Amino acid sequence: MRILLLSSFILLIMAACGTNPVTGKRQVTLMSQAQEISLGRQQYAPSLQSQGGTYVIDKSLNAYVNNVGQRLARHSAQPNLPYEFTVLNNDVPNAWALPGGKIAINRGLLVLLEDEAQLAAVLAHEVVHAAARHGAEQHASNLGFQLLSTIAQTQTDNALVNQAMGIGTSGAQAFYSRENELESDYYGINYMVREGFAAYGAVELQQTFLALSQKNKASSDFLSTFFASHPPSAERVAKNRQRAQNLPTGKRNKAEFVKATQQIRRDMPAYDKHLSALKAATNKDWDKALKRTLEAIRAQPKEARFYITKGQLLHRNDKNTQAFNAFASAIKLDPGYFLGHLRRGLLHHKMRQYKNAQADLSTSHRLLPTQLSSFYLGEIAQRNNNRQQAIQYYRQAQQS
Repeated sequence: MRILLLSSFILLIMAACGTNPVTGKRQVTLMSQAQEISLGRQQYAPSLQSQGGTYVIDKSLNAYVNNVGQRLARHSAQPNLPYEFTVLNNDVPNAWALPGGKIAINRGLLVLLEDEAQLAAVLAHEVVHAAARHGAEQHASNLGFQLLSTIAQTQTDNALVNQAMGIGTSGAQAFYSRENELESDYYGINYMVREGFAAYGAVELQQTFLALSQKNKASSDFLSTFFASHPPSAERVAKNRQRAQNLPTGKRNKAEFVKATQQIRRDMPAYDKHLSALKAATNKDWDKALKRTLEAIRAQPKEARFYITKGQLLHRNDKNTQAFNAFASAIKLDPGYFLGHLRRGLLHHKMRQYKNAQADLSTSHRLLPTQLSSFYLGEIAQRNNNRQQAIQYYRQAQQS
């Protein structure tokens, strides 16, 4: 059995070997470029929804970020990928790329940047992840390590083999992740320079992340969780600085960046109050949570997320009419975000208003299938004697 599994692993690696489009080095992937693009398209909308949804208060910001990203992408090794750049309504300072060029940057990161060169550093880094097929490579790596672990575990009489395989797997994956990050830093700077941006923006970006991680080292908030999976390093700062010193001085476009991001910067106090409200709710200080939420709404009455929090807090106090109104305000402000529809649908269901519940929950489910929407839609279908549909929804809930 062990020999058969090992042979299968060797054949798998041989069949999957190709060339990294960015570096020209050998690369192991288990999916075609078309499959990568398809996967990215399928995952993009759910990924956006589950992480706060698209930022919509100032829609020109999305257009601005997409424009900068597209200009950088045309310099990549794969300029014809269907690149897309979206601003997420999320407080965490993060950005990410899905296979095929689907990229997002959080509102919480944009407010930490100072100019367009630093924005270009973020977006160019993510473009490299997509162009270099890092997602497909990581997928192949994970499958390979799973198979190797299975091979090792067939030697049940040797516990040390299993222990060593576990250490080797985690160590190799950590090294692989480090190599990908350094690769994206290196080639991302190339894309920045080709578009005329100052390479030193990439140095400053990593300095910002490093300083932020040190500041939040002992914290248990969302930044600690983020840095646990995205650890910045002095090595990346040093390597970026070394490269930038040998490159021509480029544009910073600070005025353009400040103008494009002026709305989210003005609204920072409102989002800080909302974060304070969420923290108070976590500590079960419900009065403070509602007070801070109302302060956030007064500071920025166009933010749907604030009304969703208000509705949840009012619902908890059995103020259902006011909660309905809060959820309705959220839906009116951002009808494309799933959570307002979900919360109002659940409240409708609690009040036995099943027709209205079905409408809201169906909209929520279309935007982002969740365990809650699946379960209650199944219950409504069962109540309507639609057994097959009920079974389908219950299965979705179980799989969630």
